Amino acid sequence: MAVAVEHDKRRRKILEKALTVFIEDGFENATFQKIADRCGITRTILYLYFKNKKEIFTYSIKQLLLNVEEKLNAICSDKSLNYVEKITNVLLAISKLCEENSQLLYIISDYLLHISKSDVNPETRVRRRTVKMRHILSSLVIEGVKAGELKKIDIKTTSDYLYSFIESAIFQLVILKRDKLDEYKKIVVFAVKQLSL
Repeated sequence: MAVAVEHDKRRRKILEKALTVFIEDGFENATFQKIADRCGITRTILYLYFKNKKEIFTYSIKQLLLNVEEKLNAICSDKSLNYVEKITNVLLAISKLCEENSQLLYIISDYLLHISKSDVNPETRVRRRTVKMRHILSSLVIEGVKAGELKKIDIKTTSDYLYSFIESAIFQLVILKRDKLDEYKKIVVFAVKQLSL
């Protein structure tokens, strides 16, 4: 049991340090050797934890998304908030996390461009990684309509509409190189209010 705990602990440390390498060097320039060096281990030991840099990158993103989902679930379970506030707070929490991780978002965008040059569809990868986030938004809309706090609206269209704000935040940070999303946050607050009765 203690061996498994140590293995998981070291694996998490490797993921944290690997993220730094990806952020500093980009996906294509990050190497297994650079990651091993940053972790203070040999490549042979690194292979005991991960089979290649793509697997490290994928697990790093999964770890980040788990943290995001944890924060969003806390907002969703807050009984002191109505559904308009919950949806607004979810979108604002995501925008804050995007601001805090803008360099990682740049690397993810770089990676998606990299795989789009092959036969891999980047949209499929993005959808697979964001399905829980989309589900959270859909659930909030469904529950808000049931509670009579939101207009009777098409759930899928509304969820896609709300998710497009997340995509907009990423575009503004990665492509437009904005440091802050102050105007975006005002638009989110306004847009979500339009859904209320």
